[in-house]
Amino acid sequence: MAESVPPPPGGKRKSSKKRKIVFDSDAKETAKRLKRGPGVNLKSITDKKLKGKLRRAEAVFSSSQKKAAQISEWLLPATAGTLVAEGIERTWNFKQEDIVQAVDVTAARKAFDLSLPELGPYKLNFTRNGRFMLLGGSLGHLAIMDWQRAHLVCEVQVREAVRDVVFLHNETFFAAAQKKYVYVYDKRGLEVHCLRAHVRANVLDFLPHHFLLTSIGKHGGHNWVSNGVTIWSYRLCGTNHDGVLRYQDTSTGQIVAQHKTLLGPCSVMRHNPHNGVILLGHARGCVTMWTPNMTTAAVKMLCHRGPLNALAVDASGTYMATAGMDSQIKVWDVRMLRPMHDYYSPAPVTRMDISQRGLLAVGYGRKVQVWQDALRNKAQSPYLTHNLPEGVTEVFRFCPYEDVLGIGHSAGISTILVPGAGEPNFDSFVANPFQTVKQRQQQEVVALLDKLQPDTIVLDPDMIGRVRKEPAEVARQRRQEEAAANTARRVAMRREAETKDKMKGKNRPSRRHRKKQNNIIEDRKPAVKERQKEEAARRKEATEKSEAAIPKDAPRAVRRFYKS
Repeated sequence: MAESVPPPPGGKRKSSKKRKIVFDSDAKETAKRLKRGPGVNLKSITDKKLKGKLRRAEAVFSSSQKKAAQISEWLLPATAGTLVAEGIERTWNFKQEDIVQAVDVTAARKAFDLSLPELGPYKLNFTRNGRFMLLGGSLGHLAIMDWQRAHLVCEVQVREAVRDVVFLHNETFFAAAQKKYVYVYDKRGLEVHCLRAHVRANVLDFLPHHFLLTSIGKHGGHNWVSNGVTIWSYRLCGTNHDGVLRYQDTSTGQIVAQHKTLLGPCSVMRHNPHNGVILLGHARGCVTMWTPNMTTAAVKMLCHRGPLNALAVDASGTYMATAGMDSQIKVWDVRMLRPMHDYYSPAPVTRMDISQRGLLAVGYGRKVQVWQDALRNKAQSPYLTHNLPEGVTEVFRFCPYEDVLGIGHSAGISTILVPGAGEPNFDSFVANPFQTVKQRQQQEVVALLDKLQPDTIVLDPDMIGRVRKEPAEVARQRRQEEAAANTARRVAMRREAETKDKMKGKNRPSRRHRKKQNNIIEDRKPAVKERQKEEAARRKEATEKSEAAIPKDAPRAVRRFYKS
């Protein structure tokens, strides 16, 4: 048995008090993020029992928030790594060779140059967990590789032009926009499907929460029959047949929606990770936002005075960056659809991407620049610069959960280290870079069960599940209609009850006995009424006799003593 602790010399044991939890600035931000919303105003509640329940619930919420903030402070790093310059040095002067020498061996292996000059330029894409990389050469070279372990998963030559590639829900399937149609391949490089509805697609994208494959390309064209052979004709010009946005559900294989943008050919398409809205950049300098529920653009905004070359949206869906042929880079607030600030570049920016922690990567020609804190505030100088040894930039993609920027160019694939780009803490229920085959299968089943319907893609996803208050006039009219309906129903029920022939229970014993008693009472009523009348007449006659015997001058107070 545990021995009891003796009291201190003073004779009394000190009372145990709860330690006060003190948070630093990062922990306060974490606690604010973990808050469950505004608290309940208890002053306006008069019911004591309800007020006590709500007070205890608020105490539980506050305690859980503090514990979650403590766990986040203990188990997760406070900030991600970043480059720090000393003295008069600047981070944009640091070369990739210096960064590779300063990091550990595991991180240094993540920076490499893959020279493939004969089959480029190359497109690339990463899985959601950042473990696998998909390569697509414009001359038909497709490959999947576990890039961190330098392991080639599969490789195939399709022998026709490839415009874009994208992973589907995980690394087991990927789609490639080829010369005429979009094809789906598995991780062994075998063709699984040919999506003939996606004709001459320029760009592909995938919405993981909705299992929707999107493409922007040409119209399906017209067909006619000649000598028993169906011949397809395509109009290569005209805005009515270029720029058709298509949504296809990869879990069921059905075409969810097809929208004609009527704005000509389009080669810039990204999706907003926050709400799943597709953003298209057009040659007229405008950006349109599309949902599968509307046949017209939900938002159409003019961003540049010339053709739009690239756009990107941050992970929170708050900021959007666009680049056009007018050599401008603009940052927009998506919530208010207003420009925040803009930058000028020596040449028109052709490629752009935003990392998980808000770093903006832009590129033109062989030059690559990474800007830090360039979305909320206007940055004065770039965070990192890099010049490609060979080739011209074709695509930028930040690797999720890694401080790596993948660059596809005309001479192959390159990766550079960008400290502070990736999220250092991953949620294994969302994306696990170290998942096993069993975990991948289980996550695939869970994702299918949690799949969102296309109707949930709206500009404001928070409106789903929110109770919308009715206007006063509408509520008043609704109450009047309900009252009129209830009145009409009562009248109809009363009329039906009056006309109904009530035969049920007519011959039961209690009813017969009550009827017999009623008959007896009805029979006795005439005699009883006759006796009552005789008694009343007799009382009246006696009263009149007694009043006649009393003298008229007798006082009123003594009249009752006179006897008749």
